[in-house]
Amino acid sequence: MSTPPASAPLLIACALGIERLALRLGDHGGADGPVTVLRTGMGPRSAERSVTRALADPALAEASVLATGFCAGLAPGMHPGDLVVAEETRHPHGSTPCVGTELLVKELIRAVPGRTVHTGPVTGSDHVVRGQERADLLATGAIAVDMESAATLLSAGRVGARPVAAVRVVVDAPEHELVRIGTVRGGISAFRVLRSILPAFFEWHRNVLLPRR
Repeated sequence: MSTPPASAPLLIACALGIERLALRLGDHGGADGPVTVLRTGMGPRSAERSVTRALADPALAEASVLATGFCAGLAPGMHPGDLVVAEETRHPHGSTPCVGTELLVKELIRAVPGRTVHTGPVTGSDHVVRGQERADLLATGAIAVDMESAATLLSAGRVGARPVAAVRVVVDAPEHELVRIGTVRGGISAFRVLRSILPAFFEWHRNVLLPRR
């Protein structure tokens, strides 16, 4: 009797301890295979180092990689707790296309009904974006910005071909900047949404797995 092949692993990368806490408090019951939640630390360099090191582990050699956490929305009308599904992530070297975007949108709507889900390019930055810079990035076609997603997916692709995606929760938006009153309420909202969307990640992973050798 042959032994069925082990399910491919999923690496979920986030930057902050509060993001990792939200993910650990989420429902892991629907996972199809081992799941690793990696805290990379803030910024593209930290993300690049952490993801490259993690994927050097033979146990994660064939892992799908999903970057998540909080982000700054760029488009007017975005609110804390909105979701952003990247069609691509942009970095100084170009862009990384994401896999299974339509599936992620469908599953996120199911996981958190009533939440708005935006799709489009997500751009990377090495610093917090404010004011005119936010408007300048919006003019490029990007709908959100964060400091780790682009570096995470770029690094994952450099190690080897694999499904990659990025899903972010808006915590900062043009009409709801972090420096304003209501930041705490917005942060709690984003935390709750991030905690609730693990089932969507697992369904994405189940449907985009590379054929195993």
